[in-house]
Amino acid sequence: MSRIGMMPIEIPTGVEVTVDDKNFVSVKGPLGKLGQQIVKEMNIRQENNTLIVSRPTNNKRHKSLHGLSRTLIANMVNGVVKGYEKRLEIVGVGYRAKKEGKKLILSLGYSHPVEIQEPDEITVEVPKQTSIIIKGIDKQRVGNYAAKIREKRKPEPYKGKGVRYEGEVVRRKEGKTGK
Repeated sequence: MSRIGMMPIEIPTGVEVTVDDKNFVSVKGPLGKLGQQIVKEMNIRQENNTLIVSRPTNNKRHKSLHGLSRTLIANMVNGVVKGYEKRLEIVGVGYRAKKEGKKLILSLGYSHPVEIQEPDEITVEVPKQTSIIIKGIDKQRVGNYAAKIREKRKPEPYKGKGVRYEGEVVRRKEGKTGK
């Protein structure tokens, strides 16, 4: 049995969840509104202030989609209540970030600054030149945008320079030695 799929999803007060006949789940809360199409084979039912996701059979496809469907719905509920955030840190001499309007401008050792447009549903904060905070209600979009920023200069293993997630451990290699 799927341990994650069997857990009920608690719906906090102030959150509305609607499931239509085609398994399109809409979640509306204090921070915004999210919607996602869940696989039609999954059974989603609402009992009082909980959602229960169940699978019709025990075949391999339904087992693999059971926990996924439950997690996607739980992430939407959590997103409209608390929201998600990713923190990035920039390591390296001369590497820095700044924000101008809806653009994030990164100086990462290239001959030109790298400009990244901020999506509508995501907010980006630059509290200091070497840290970036990305916030939003959709966990997938926040993670993808953070990965897009990190991709511009991944941390390298010799000096550890680059853009990394806060708390990420970069395995360091020893450089060349003399004789």
